[in-house]
Amino acid sequence: MFRSFYGLRDKPFDIIPNPGVLYESNKHRQALTYLQYGFTENIGFILFTGEIGTGKTTLLKYLLTQIASDVEVAVVFNTNVDAQELLRLILIELEVSGVSQDKSHNLDLLNQHLIDIFRQGRRCLLIIDEAQNLSHEALEEVRLLSNLQTETTPLLQIILAGQPELRDIISSPGLEQLAQRVAINYHLAPLSRKELGEYIEYRLQRAGAGSEPIFEAGAVDLLHEHTGGVPRAVNILCNAALVYGYADSLPTISREVIEQVVLDNIGITHHPKDSSRAAGTDKSQTAQHAVDEHMLGRVAHLESMVSKLTAQVNIQAGHIDGGIAAGNEKLVNSLTDLLDKERVRSERYFGRCIALFHKNKMLGKELEKHQRLGKTERLKTDEQTGSKQGLLNSLISFFTG
Repeated sequence: MFRSFYGLRDKPFDIIPNPGVLYESNKHRQALTYLQYGFTENIGFILFTGEIGTGKTTLLKYLLTQIASDVEVAVVFNTNVDAQELLRLILIELEVSGVSQDKSHNLDLLNQHLIDIFRQGRRCLLIIDEAQNLSHEALEEVRLLSNLQTETTPLLQIILAGQPELRDIISSPGLEQLAQRVAINYHLAPLSRKELGEYIEYRLQRAGAGSEPIFEAGAVDLLHEHTGGVPRAVNILCNAALVYGYADSLPTISREVIEQVVLDNIGITHHPKDSSRAAGTDKSQTAQHAVDEHMLGRVAHLESMVSKLTAQVNIQAGHIDGGIAAGNEKLVNSLTDLLDKERVRSERYFGRCIALFHKNKMLGKELEKHQRLGKTERLKTDEQTGSKQGLLNSLISFFTG
């Protein structure tokens, strides 16, 4: 919907990893340098980590486009498996025939396959993504695979990629030998504020945008504040912002639009808990209820408008089918466009209502929690007071008895 409005050829903020639109920040270029160096020199394990959504998978896919055709690659994404199943998945990725349920047989198959590749003057690369999900047993199996080598050359190059906790897992007791095999270790950090602005502009340009910026500086500031510079979260919010901007016929995306998008996309961004809100829970809920009523009324109004517009479009379409002049097609297109925008607005308000409903539930639970805590504290106080009074009565009885 918004592409023609903003003069875009493609969707600029698709969340599917696409190496064709990789934005090479300094961090990404450095990561690629480390990965390419480790692979080219064929030195030990490569450990590649980063927060969810920072672009690890996109970088790995880009790396694969740069690798020569004489390199055989196996990429494993399903890591919720045991050591034996992991070995089977690797063989399947390498398209080795004769895979069975027998571990020793499968190891022999892999060893023979790697030797055959080596004799042909070729190399083999194994990439395990989301490696933080592997058990200690499976990680130890990966280490043992690195023992498959000639007298001087490893037969298998291994890249372990995953979330930051992968570093802690590899450093844990029992995996010391694996940690010692790691020769390259790189952590991909989120984008800085400056990099985020460049990233958004780069993605828009690749999608066919003109020279005039679509996202205002204040909008980019707020995006960085709420996403921490994580590209996947940025893509989700930017895509929603373009839909909102289109619905309101806004030529640029302002800070206010991002504020609305953030409000309607609970779960995309992270906000620290604020315990000071507890004291005003009742007032907050009352005010929130008033807002809910207003929003529901607005949604009903929008639904009514959408129904009327739909009826008008259908009437115009019927006239055209009946042979009315082709000039009416422009009017129908205009009405259809208006209908699309009203539908978007309606969906936004529905989303807002749902978000407010969940917020009310959370506030209610928080209030109940504080009420329970207050009741517990009063009971403890009463028990302590009763104990002290009982002791005092005993002492009085003792001395007066």
